[in-house]
Amino acid sequence: MRYVSTRGQAPARDFEGVLLAGLAEDGGLFMPETWPELSAAEWRALRGRPYAEVAAHLMARFTGESLPEAKLLELANRAYAGFGSAATAPLVQLEPQLFALELFHGPTLAFKDMAMQMLGQLFDHVLARRGERVTIVGATSGDTGSAAIEACRDRAAIDVLILHPEGRTSEVQRRQMTTVLSPNIHNIAVQGSFDDCQDLVKAMFTDAPFRQEMQLSAVNSINWARIAAQVPYYAYAALALGAPDRPVAVAVPTGNFGNVLAAWVARRMGLPIERLIIGANRNDILARFLSGNDMSMQEVAPSLSPSMDIQVSSNFERLLFELLGRDAQATASTMQRFRAEGRMPVPDAAWKQATRLIQGFTVSDEATLEEIRRLHRDCGYLADPHTAIGIAAGRAHLPDDKGIPVIVAATAHPAKFPDAVEKATGFRPPLPPRMADLYDREERFAVLPNDLGQIEAAVRGHVRRNTGA
Repeated sequence: MRYVSTRGQAPARDFEGVLLAGLAEDGGLFMPETWPELSAAEWRALRGRPYAEVAAHLMARFTGESLPEAKLLELANRAYAGFGSAATAPLVQLEPQLFALELFHGPTLAFKDMAMQMLGQLFDHVLARRGERVTIVGATSGDTGSAAIEACRDRAAIDVLILHPEGRTSEVQRRQMTTVLSPNIHNIAVQGSFDDCQDLVKAMFTDAPFRQEMQLSAVNSINWARIAAQVPYYAYAALALGAPDRPVAVAVPTGNFGNVLAAWVARRMGLPIERLIIGANRNDILARFLSGNDMSMQEVAPSLSPSMDIQVSSNFERLLFELLGRDAQATASTMQRFRAEGRMPVPDAAWKQATRLIQGFTVSDEATLEEIRRLHRDCGYLADPHTAIGIAAGRAHLPDDKGIPVIVAATAHPAKFPDAVEKATGFRPPLPPRMADLYDREERFAVLPNDLGQIEAAVRGHVRRNTGA
């Protein structure tokens, strides 16, 4: 299996190369050169298998000769051993055709653990075999950072620096990052938005001398390995509901497009996903694109669902590459115009192709609170604001679904967003016992301006302290 950049100017790599590189040198994102596909018989053979086995089998289609399935199974068993549910990703029926796929039973109570715990194992295995060391830099709107830190803390061959927007995550999200005092972990609160943090990370990767000096790698969903490790949970849920002999729809609350892209990849591999449904908050660039081909940037507006407070959805570039017939030159010029002008000129034919499969819904803060309240009252189910947006979007789609079950990605434990849940229900969800002292733990982080030079200096200083360079 080989990987190419969406912008066509970076050398092709194998899976290990993509894992360690993260972002391509030309600023593009890596994509498989060809798509693996499973037959209906192969999908059926996965029914009823433990989650780790499903994950290893599907990820092996992307690792190729780099990592055999037997090694992937060993890594997957370690990655998911500590999850709070024996099912790893349990499926909960909310209504006759609406199901919550709970992806928050990992160590940081968010869906990012599903991929990040696997990435930690992959990095450890590959780096040990190659005798190398990397510096992981990442941007987070709340959940990626804590999941990456938890997966990579105390690992000898990895330094981790996570950028988060100052004051724009929930307190639980921030403390899950800043109270990890392991020497290989450093947190930076950037005076700006998540998009600013993401731009800083991309700028570090395109600064070739700095990238080489620091041996940069990425854990954001710009890293293809993250997407590959998210595909299995959609397959696991769809198989439980009768796939491949029964089609399903998938609803995802999304900001950076990585989670919904993983569902698109599962469909591209042959899983019968008939519809992808995107739930957006007031930062609704993706919903506006789907409804009227309006992919235009606006100011990031804080909301009750801060992990979705994003205007530049990085992973959309991967879908755009496919919609443009894998034309790397057209993809590169479209993305360059988007960053220069704040609006993405997607050809009508490509836009219409996207809307035939993907549907978008915008859910306001008020409607989010009402959905949390309704679920608690009618179903006895407690949802965080992001999951509530996904459920509201999934329900809005139901009149058109022809009896097809809708799988909603339940992306975070309600205790990660206790203020919103309490406002909606009057009940403040407690943290699990293993995190009960979170508010009492010491925090450690730096506050820096949105300035590439100062951020790079902080990264360099952290790495040199840890390596003695």
